[in-house]
Amino acid sequence: MRIALFLFFLVSASLHLLAQSSFVKGIVSDKNGPLVGAEVIIVETQQKTATNEKGIYTFQVERSGVIHVSAFNLDYQSQVKTVELPTDQSVNFELQLFSQNIEEVKIEAKKENNFGISRLKSVEGTAIYAGKKSEVVVMEDVAGNLATNNSRQVFAKVAGLNIWENDGAGIQLGIGGRGLNPNRVSNFNTRQNGYDMSADALGYPESYYSPPSEAVERIEIVRGAASLQYGTQFGGFINFKLKDGPNDRPIEIIVRETVGSFGFNNTFASIGGTKGKWKYYGFYQYKTGDGWRDNSEFDVHTAHANLRYAINPKMDIGVEYTYMHYLAQQAGGLTDVRFNQDPQQSIRDRNWFQVDWNLAAINFDYRISNKTTFNTRAFGLIAGRDALGFLGDINRNDPMGERDLLVDDFKNYGIESRILHRYQLFNKSNIALFGARYYSGFTDRKQGNGSANSDADFNYLRPNNLEHSDYDFPSQNLALFSENIFYINEKWSVTPGVRFEYINTESEGYYKVRSVDLSGNILFEDNIEDNRAKSRSFLLGGIGLSYKPKDNLEYYSNFSQNYRSINFNDMRIVNTNARVDPNLKDETGYTADVGIRGSYKDIISYDASAFLLSYNNRIGQIQKIDENLFNYYLLRTNVSDSRSYGIETFVEVELLKLFKSKTESFGWSVFSNFSVMEATYINSDNEAIDGNEVELVAPIIFKSGMAFRFKNLKLNYQYSYTAQHYTDATNSESTANAVNGIVPSYSVMDLSVSYEFKKYFSLYSGVNNLLNNSYFTRRASGYPGPGIIPAEPRNCYLTLQFKW
Repeated sequence: MRIALFLFFLVSASLHLLAQSSFVKGIVSDKNGPLVGAEVIIVETQQKTATNEKGIYTFQVERSGVIHVSAFNLDYQSQVKTVELPTDQSVNFELQLFSQNIEEVKIEAKKENNFGISRLKSVEGTAIYAGKKSEVVVMEDVAGNLATNNSRQVFAKVAGLNIWENDGAGIQLGIGGRGLNPNRVSNFNTRQNGYDMSADALGYPESYYSPPSEAVERIEIVRGAASLQYGTQFGGFINFKLKDGPNDRPIEIIVRETVGSFGFNNTFASIGGTKGKWKYYGFYQYKTGDGWRDNSEFDVHTAHANLRYAINPKMDIGVEYTYMHYLAQQAGGLTDVRFNQDPQQSIRDRNWFQVDWNLAAINFDYRISNKTTFNTRAFGLIAGRDALGFLGDINRNDPMGERDLLVDDFKNYGIESRILHRYQLFNKSNIALFGARYYSGFTDRKQGNGSANSDADFNYLRPNNLEHSDYDFPSQNLALFSENIFYINEKWSVTPGVRFEYINTESEGYYKVRSVDLSGNILFEDNIEDNRAKSRSFLLGGIGLSYKPKDNLEYYSNFSQNYRSINFNDMRIVNTNARVDPNLKDETGYTADVGIRGSYKDIISYDASAFLLSYNNRIGQIQKIDENLFNYYLLRTNVSDSRSYGIETFVEVELLKLFKSKTESFGWSVFSNFSVMEATYINSDNEAIDGNEVELVAPIIFKSGMAFRFKNLKLNYQYSYTAQHYTDATNSESTANAVNGIVPSYSVMDLSVSYEFKKYFSLYSGVNNLLNNSYFTRRASGYPGPGIIPAEPRNCYLTLQFKW
C-alpha cells in the first residue's frame, strides 16, 4: 500500500517539474461570442485541447520554428493559422457557419495519443463524463490475438479488472471491476454503439454476445459513476464502439485470416465506405477450433451491418443489425486433485452450449444548433441460449442418464433519448444533459430433461410436462436522468446529477417438487405455482468535481449512488451445487473516486486514483449442507454489507522521447498497470462471515509491458499477475466438488510481433502464456463447469491481413 501511495504522488509531482517552453493561447468564437468545447490542434505535434466556458484554449509547446494551429467546431468551418515559436503567442479564431461561403480548409488529425489508451472527454456527443473515472481502449494499438478476443491483452491497460478466461476462443467476455463478479460482464451495463446488448438488462444482465475485437474501433469504460446516465449498476458502463467505414473513400475492404494452436482457425472480412450522403460498414467472422482440452470444440458465426444516411448537414439516421450463432462443447470443470494431475483432461463429454443472438437498432442524431444536440436510439433483441448436459458435482461420474436442458429465450426492446444544451448562467457557460429511457424485457426460461445421448440435441423429451420448471420473467423500466456541468472558472467545474428509476419485475410460472427413494424412483411429485411481482421507484444522486490547473492535467473526484435489483429469473433453477434464497433483497450503495490524470505531449500518460465501493445487502454465496447431510451446496442470498477500497494506477512512458532521442524510425515504450484492493464483509449477523474477505477480490492485480518499434516492425511483451483470492463469502479453502475454494495467484507472459508491408498486407503473430504456466481463473457452480475451469497453456497464432 505504501508503494502504491508513493507512486500515486510521485506521478503527480513529476509532471510539475517538467521543463516549460512557449505558450500558445487564445479565444475561439463566432459572431455571437465565445464557443465552448471547440477543438484546437497543433498540427505538427498533434497536441489537442478544447476551449473552456469562456472560449479560451492554452497549449504548452516544446518546439521552435513555424507551427500551424487549427480550430474547428460542430456546424462551423475549420480555420488554420500559422505562428512562429519559441516566443509566447496569442492566436484567436472567429469561426463561421457552414452556410457562409469561405475557403474550405481540410484538416487531417491523428488520434489523440500513441499510448493505446486514453480518457473520455468531458463531453462526447450527448453524454457527460466530466469528473468521472473513465478509460478508452484504442483497438488499433492493442498488441495481441484479436481473433480470440484475448481479454488479458485487450484490457491490459485498464486498472483493477479481474478477468475470467473461460475459453481460448474468446466467445464470452468475463471481466469484473473492483472485486465485482466477472461472470459474463453482468455487473457492467454493456452496450454496442451506445445501445444495450445483454440478455435482459433487468432480469438477466449477462451478455452471451461479445463483439469481435477485429471489428471494434474502441472500448469506452466508465466506472460506478456511470450509474446516473447508463443505469444503476455498481460496475459501471462498457461500450463497444464498432468501426463504421472510412469517411474519405467509397469502399474499403479488410480480410484477416488467423490460424493458431489446437486447430484454431478464424476468418474475418469487412467492407465499408462513404458515398455522398450514405455511409456503410459490415463484417462477417467465422471461427472454429478443437479447443486445447478434450470435448471443447466450437463453431462461431458473427455478422453485422450498419447503414447511415445524412438527411442534411445537421441531421442523420442510421440502422444496424448484428447476428451471432455459436455451438460449443463444454469440457466441464475439474476437482483440485484432477487439476493438479492433468489440467487438460475432461470427464464430461455430453455437455453442450448454444447461443443465437439477433440485435437491431435505429439511431437518430439532430444537431439543432451549435449549442443544442439531440440523440435517440431504439433497440431490440431476439435471442436465446440453450445449455445441455449433466450439472452434477464434478467429483461424481456422469450417470449417463437423461441430461439437464435449460432453454432461455429473450425478447427485449427499448428507447433512450438525450438532449445536450450549452447555455449561459451568470456570465458563465454551462452544459446541461437531459435524458429518458424506457425498457421492456421478457425472458422465457424452461428447465427439463433432454436426451441421454452424447450429441447436441436441444429438444425436451417431455416438452408439455417439464421435470423442473417453466417461467416467464417480464420486466419494465422507466428512467429519467439529468446532469449539468457548471464551470466555476477556467480551472474548476462541478457536475451534479440525478436519476429517477421505476422498475417492475415479475415471475410467472411453476417449479416441481419431487421426492425419490434411494433407487431413484419417484415417491411424490407436485407442481408449485410461483407468481410474484415487485414494483419500486427511487431517486439516485451524484456529483463530480474537476480541477484543471493546466492543459493535459486534471484532478478529479466523483460520488455516485448505485442500485442493483434482484433477478427473478435466477431464483428458480434446479442445480445440486447452488440454491437461491426466495427472500432476496435489492442491493444498494455508492461509489466514490478521487484521482489525478493527464499526459505530457506523447511522452507520458498517467492516471492514478483511489476508490471506495460501499455495498449494502450484498448478494453472495454461502456454503451450506443440505437437510439430509448428503452434500454441500451454495446458497445465493443477501450475505452482508461490504466495503471495498483501493488504489488504481496506470503509467506509460515513451522512453526515447523522454530522453529526446530521434524517434522517426524507432520507438520504445513501457507501461505499468497496478491496483491494490481490500474488501471485507461488515455488519453481518453471521459470525462465520463478518470480517471475511469479499469473494473475487484479488488484493493485487498487476500488468506491465514493453513495446518496441522499428519502422513497420513492432514487438510487444506483456506480464500479468493476479493475487490469490477466495470464491465465496465463507472464505473456504477448498471443497470436495471444487465449486468453492481459493483461486491461487497466477502470472502469465505474452509476446506478440507485427509487421506492416508498404501498402496492402500486414502480418501479426504471437505466443500467449509464454512460460506455459498451469493456472485457473475461476471455479464455476454451473456451466461451463461445475468446478475448476483451467486456463489455456502455451499457444501460438499467426494472422495475415489484406487491406484495400
